[in-house]
Amino acid sequence: MKIIIENSSKIKATLPERDPTKKQEVFYNPSMVSNRNISVLLLNSIDNKKMNLALPLAGSGIRALRFLQELKKGKINQLFVNDKKDNFLSIFDVNLKLNGLEDSKKINLNKEDANLFLLNKVNKNEKIDHFCGYFDYIDLDPFGSPNPFLSAAIARISREGIIAITATDTAALSGTYPKVTKRKYWAKPLRNYLMHEIGLRILIRKIQLQGIQFDKALIPVLSYHKDHYFRIYFKNEKGKVKCDELLSHHKYFLHCDKCLNFKVSEYNLGFCECNNKFNFAGPLWIGSLIEKNLINKILKENNFPKESKFLQLLKEEANFPNVGFYDLHAICKGYKLEPKKMDEIMRKLEAVKTSFSVNGIKTKKKIEDIVRELK
Repeated sequence: MKIIIENSSKIKATLPERDPTKKQEVFYNPSMVSNRNISVLLLNSIDNKKMNLALPLAGSGIRALRFLQELKKGKINQLFVNDKKDNFLSIFDVNLKLNGLEDSKKINLNKEDANLFLLNKVNKNEKIDHFCGYFDYIDLDPFGSPNPFLSAAIARISREGIIAITATDTAALSGTYPKVTKRKYWAKPLRNYLMHEIGLRILIRKIQLQGIQFDKALIPVLSYHKDHYFRIYFKNEKGKVKCDELLSHHKYFLHCDKCLNFKVSEYNLGFCECNNKFNFAGPLWIGSLIEKNLINKILKENNFPKESKFLQLLKEEANFPNVGFYDLHAICKGYKLEPKKMDEIMRKLEAVKTSFSVNGIKTKKKIEDIVRELK
């Protein structure tokens, strides 16, 4: 193992030779730096203070160390850090000393199964001020699907609390294995240029269904696809009426493979205006992915230059909450047109780029308007 420096923190870990694996002596994923950066920015952008934060799958503990050093004063009441790996406590103790945090009174260390950790943390045996067994922030960053940990996390999130969820099984959500999508996420995916947005919306709906059964309305305030993962921050709002409203935003996405038109629908079938039969995906979440006020605050808080471009992209995309986007290269290929400069087309269509595709744009214009401009 060697000393790795990530922003404000140091850890003793082994860098993976290729992709990270569960077999690493200390699980550390260097490609998730951006994920951790944005979690710091989000927590510093919300008004909540004296929060009880839980990291059930802490791995190397790098996120915990960064929270302790980078979150604003008064944000943390108690930071509960957990991982079931045999050497977790000893390694994390070394990493605390590396960062001069060994005497911190805000850390509560645990070595349990993640679900047991979440469900057992009630205020019967813990003399912790301002903690009643419910967490104000839970961060699920598993290796693969978050499915095994959803029920326990939702059960233990406080009213107005935030659950941050990462999913790295993008192949299952993006249509590579449609049977897996149906089995694990209860929906049909799309395997085309729209696959990442559709996969994200399928994941959101699946997680919301887990909360609705307990009258917990999980509303996405920041959600995106980046690199090899999906990331969603949900705000928990209590109430049957809010849950019913969420359900009204669970619909189907219809896409025409011929003319590239698309729309949302209550039903999973229909015919396009060009008389071609629609392909469908879903059910999925058709509501907003990003809360405008929050992304504006995050941009103001941002002190990570590498995140600026991506966050600006999310800000612009938040002004187009409609489901779906158009891929200019796919349109040119389908209609046998010569590609034009993207900036010029975007200006004429009053469009913005999307984080889901390099050649994708979000616009309120219809497919015929785009084709007319490209001609």
